[in-house]
Amino acid sequence: MSGDAADIFIGRGETPHYLVLKTANRHGLIAGATGTGKTVSLQVLAEGFSRRGVPSFMADVKGDLSGISQPGSANPKLLERAKAIGLEDYAFEAPPTVFWDLFGTQGHPIRTTVSEMGPLLLARLLDLNDTQEGVLNIAFRVADEQGLLLLDLKDLRAMLNFVGENARDLTTEYGHVSKASVGAIQRALLVLEEQGGEHFFGEPALDLNDFLKTDGNGRGYVNLLAADQLMQRPRLYATFLLWLLSELFEELPEVGDPDKPRLVFFFDEAHLLFDDAPKAMLDKVEQVVRLIRSKGVGVYFITQNPLDIPDAVLGQLGNRVQHALRAFTPRDQKAVRAAAETFRPNPNLDLAEVILQLGVGEALVSTLDAKGVPAVVDRVLVRPPSSRIGPATPAERQAAIQQSPLAGRYDRTIDRDSAYEQLHRQVEKAAKAEGATEPGRARETRRSDGKVGGRRPQNILEKLATTFVRTIGHRLGREIARGMLGTLRKR
Repeated sequence: MSGDAADIFIGRGETPHYLVLKTANRHGLIAGATGTGKTVSLQVLAEGFSRRGVPSFMADVKGDLSGISQPGSANPKLLERAKAIGLEDYAFEAPPTVFWDLFGTQGHPIRTTVSEMGPLLLARLLDLNDTQEGVLNIAFRVADEQGLLLLDLKDLRAMLNFVGENARDLTTEYGHVSKASVGAIQRALLVLEEQGGEHFFGEPALDLNDFLKTDGNGRGYVNLLAADQLMQRPRLYATFLLWLLSELFEELPEVGDPDKPRLVFFFDEAHLLFDDAPKAMLDKVEQVVRLIRSKGVGVYFITQNPLDIPDAVLGQLGNRVQHALRAFTPRDQKAVRAAAETFRPNPNLDLAEVILQLGVGEALVSTLDAKGVPAVVDRVLVRPPSSRIGPATPAERQAAIQQSPLAGRYDRTIDRDSAYEQLHRQVEKAAKAEGATEPGRARETRRSDGKVGGRRPQNILEKLATTFVRTIGHRLGREIARGMLGTLRKR
């Protein structure tokens, strides 16, 4: 498949093969068994996008992608491959790279707020059942209606405590609130905190525009997420990336089919997104993947087995790089046949056989042409990357972080006045008001005409807080209320 100067050269088979920039937002798949060259193919594409002013985002699952931040060095095998595929202008260089890390140790911290995550994704992250998810939705609804900001986990904990203590009053207006469900959610939050999830929720929250930057030479930044620790918490990893996709979908304006993508999103270890996911979650993934291309975002899934991707999503991945598969089990054999059947046939290739025979760095490649039509699949020797194959050193990583255009922007946590503090004050206010009221006598208010009227209407927070304090007693109530809503200190 031929291409013009703007397209990304992938490698050579019977002819040179290119990823057409105009159709690169129609998503893609890089698949193959461990050790067959998927990481290098990903690296080649990210470099190509960067040269053409397209930023990308990817997770560094094993730590070896960090070398993309450093120029490669002369290697006989790389030089030999470049010569074999006719890559005459092969040179060693590195794209501009920004390091990110949810835990803030190997890159800039990435945070979002509990409200931005929303109850659907949070329920998925916490592995809640339908009843527990319903209670979580009620907590979000009450917080939203009362203007309570849910920024970090202590805000959510305070809100859940409040909902649990006032379950009877809330049930009438919002539906059944089970204290057992509230307790189950709180326990799940404890587990999330133990896994380091508290680092992810808070402020300053990520500004998505920081993923869309180019450097002074017009090259797109490679946004590289350190995911070696994150991969030990696969549910957090999958939920975070789905949240990020959802945020891009919600925040970016429609651009139709641009001449090049605004951002390319590489989703490594893609099976983690789909394993044991409920139907509502799968529907959301399918929706986001289907519609996000109109925002100028291309999504590329990287996985060992094409069967890891649901058919509804796999059918939307027009650009394919298929490395070797192994066929040791019936499922493996099925994957080989499925992979072969998804390509536009090449009469000169028995695809099911070729998939088993591909060497390291070889792949079956089929990309979309400028009109969106899949090219005939070809056996391709993938070009060598220009950046380093293998990890950057800790010193090189730290130098890149210090020289980053975002240095200092996200490094310091901000703790704004939010639900935790607001609920604390509301309970204290209700406790003081209750203590000042004589038993058996309603408080009176003076109307604007000077006459004495009845008690002013309370909003739901005042009503629930008053009920709460009455239930547990004045002095003892204040102590317990502070214990429940006011002593969840940050670790």
